[in-house]
Amino acid sequence: MRHDIVMPQMGESITNGTITKWHKQPGDMVELDEILLEISTDKVESEIPSPIAGKVVEVLFEEGETIDVGILIAVIDDDANAAVGGSAPAASAPAAAPAAAPAAPVAATSAPAAGSDRMDIVMPQMGESITNGTITKWHKQPGDMVEIDEILLDISTDKVESEIPSPIAGRLEEVLFPEGDTIDVGIKIASIETNLDIPFGSAGTAAPAASAPVAAAAAPVAAAPAVAAPEGRRFYTPLVKALATKHGVALAELAGLTGSGAAGRVNKADFMNYLSNRGSAPKAAPVASAPAARPAAAAPSAPKASGIDYSNNPRVEVVPMDNMRKAIAKNMIASKLTSPHVNSIDEIDMTNLVNQREKLKAAFKKKEGVNLTYTHFIMYALVQALKEFPMVNASIDGDQIIMKKDINLGCAVAVPGNGLAVPVIKNADMLNLTGIALKTYELAIKTRDRKASMDDLSGGTFTFTNVGSFGTLMATPVILQPQLGIFASGVIKKRVMIMPDDSMAVRHMMYGTHTYDHRLIDGEIGGKFLAHVKNTLETMNVEALL
Repeated sequence: MRHDIVMPQMGESITNGTITKWHKQPGDMVELDEILLEISTDKVESEIPSPIAGKVVEVLFEEGETIDVGILIAVIDDDANAAVGGSAPAASAPAAAPAAAPAAPVAATSAPAAGSDRMDIVMPQMGESITNGTITKWHKQPGDMVEIDEILLDISTDKVESEIPSPIAGRLEEVLFPEGDTIDVGIKIASIETNLDIPFGSAGTAAPAASAPVAAAAAPVAAAPAVAAPEGRRFYTPLVKALATKHGVALAELAGLTGSGAAGRVNKADFMNYLSNRGSAPKAAPVASAPAARPAAAAPSAPKASGIDYSNNPRVEVVPMDNMRKAIAKNMIASKLTSPHVNSIDEIDMTNLVNQREKLKAAFKKKEGVNLTYTHFIMYALVQALKEFPMVNASIDGDQIIMKKDINLGCAVAVPGNGLAVPVIKNADMLNLTGIALKTYELAIKTRDRKASMDDLSGGTFTFTNVGSFGTLMATPVILQPQLGIFASGVIKKRVMIMPDDSMAVRHMMYGTHTYDHRLIDGEIGGKFLAHVKNTLETMNVEALL
């Protein structure tokens, strides 16, 4: 039986790995836990053990190639007499979904059993900085037929909720995770059988949850389907491991459990049955000199981060976070841990723009069909500053500076009931003020109506947020990784100001905050960038830019 080996995920934020050395070649035999290959990322170099014993029949990528998590990289057959396919070119890697797919397609990897043409479906990567996704709805159930590009499931992240089309046509054989589960990129979530001559649920076709990729110890490679482990060793699927972690069950407890899955593997049903009966086995009698044992207490509720249990407090309501809010919280913490945030703040005299907008807004609305807002002026000014200071438009990858030639400007949009989303104006430096106004309006409407695509919400190089729309005076926002900066504008308010000739005048003033990553952007560049934005806004001739 053939077993697919896919690029493992070497850490929470790791989305690919580079093959630095193959220890085995097609035709070589490999033992369980024998080193199969070496993989390096920007964080670690690891020797990857084989999760199974058998013959290496295919190696799909050469040393030095960088491969995304979840992509098929090799095949091992547990039949020592299996024919060797040799080193396949990269083209034999799993086929991608057609370009016409409406959303980020589910990745598929072939996992053929005897007579089967089964394709493994793995959690797709929904964007550059996305490491997992939450399954919000399965549109198909095991046994259902699915057409190519037909919606298979819905996935949500902190940035977007997407309908995911099937990359192939066939019969859905298995679903490994229920709705509501959050799964790392590259993990198998389902499989589709394309050979419809094989009855649904037959051996080697529709496996239970235990057929999920096997995780070997220490940064393992994934393999499917699973094989029986030798005496004294047990391997568990990612689903069983996740359930064990969730319920506080050590894997050692499962060593003596007889599984009902393929080759005696422990599947979800086995685990849940064990969990429901856990602790019901007879206990050893206490030592005579020991005091009588107290009755077993009820299982405690999940520990709270604060250590406080609010369940018995009638004056407190506990409201669980939804998936988007949990993802936002996680990403905001990660950003603060990644980037040392510095804030440069200045006050900007918007009087000139207030007066110009008042004169032009009616004609602009009649001609273009959208309102001319201060957001459009600020975003235009940010683009001009990013042209002048390209380092602010860059990102950091390990110890390398990634200079971006495209200015893709994100604009935070409040999504009712779901926090913030950030649609991105691609190539904003190619647009005039009118172009920025029209594109901003288009993306804002799509985002609020939940019709923004992953492309609309990814690829940003710098972000703008208008906290002034809520009446806020100023803010110090959190950088959206992997960007190096974000600009916040406060509310425009009338204030009495001292003019250069020492006279006093009522002016329309606004605070602007440039928040930047101090790993690369020092106070000099951060301050000059802010000064450039300020000068553009205070001297802008709007009529000439429309």
